[in-house]
Amino acid sequence: MELQERVSGIIAALKDAYPDPVCALQYKKDYELMIAVRLSAQCTDERVNKITPALFARFPTLDALADADIAEVEDYVRSCGFYKHKARDIVLACQLLREKYGGKVPGTMEALLSLPGVGRKTANLLLGDLYKAPGSVVCDTHCIRITNLLGLSEGKDPAKVETQLRAILPPEESSDFCHRIVLHGRAVCIARRLSSTNTSGRMGAFPFLGFASCTGSGGSSTGRSNSDAFARRRSCSCCTCSMCRVATWLTIRSAAS
Repeated sequence: MELQERVSGIIAALKDAYPDPVCALQYKKDYELMIAVRLSAQCTDERVNKITPALFARFPTLDALADADIAEVEDYVRSCGFYKHKARDIVLACQLLREKYGGKVPGTMEALLSLPGVGRKTANLLLGDLYKAPGSVVCDTHCIRITNLLGLSEGKDPAKVETQLRAILPPEESSDFCHRIVLHGRAVCIARRLSSTNTSGRMGAFPFLGFASCTGSGGSSTGRSNSDAFARRRSCSCCTCSMCRVATWLTIRSAAS
C-alpha cells in the first residue's frame, strides 16, 4: 500500500475518534496562548490551566505583563517548574510584542522565533491555532512517539520528525492531526502502556482493530523507508494502543479488497 493511502487512513481514523481537535491549554487572547505554551514545557497542560487563571487575573493585559516585576511573575508560575526562566521569557516576550509587533502575536515563523522562549514547536502551534496556517506540524513527545510507532516518522529529533511529517501530511490537515495525536497519546497510547483492562472505551472508534493488548514478543523486519516502517516496529508487547497498528490494518484491508 502506498504511504499516502496509509496516511489518509490514519487521518480518517483519528478524525473518527477525536472529532474536536482543540488545544487543551485554556486562553482567551493570543498572547495568553503563547504564555500557556511556554509554561507547558516540562509541565502538564492540566497544571498550566491551574496556574494561568490567577496569573492572567493579576496581569490582565499585555501591558501589565510587559511591565511586570519578573520576581512577582515567578511567584505565580513557580509550580510549573523552571519558573525563573519561564517568568523571564514571559515578561521579555510581552515587551517585544508591544515594542515590535503592535501588541499581537506575529504570524510568521521567523518573527515567532525571535520571541524569548519560543521554539519551533511553540511557533507551529501558534501558527496553526491562531492563524490556521497550513503545514503547521507540532512535534511534541506524543507526536514523535506515536508517529514513530505508526511508521510515519523515524527518530526522536523534533526538527527531523517535523520535516518528515510535513512531507507526507496534507498541509490543511497537519495542525489538527497533531492535536489529535496528542489527544490519542493522553487517552490511549500513553508513554507508560497500561493493561487493556485499564483503558477507556476510546478504541471503540477503531472497531477494525479491536481493543486488546498486543501480544507479540517483539522483533522487527529490515528496511529503512517510511513507507514500510510500520512493518519493522516492535509489536508492542505491553501496548493497549491499537492505533499503532492502523497501518497494518490498512494493509490487510487493501489485500482483502
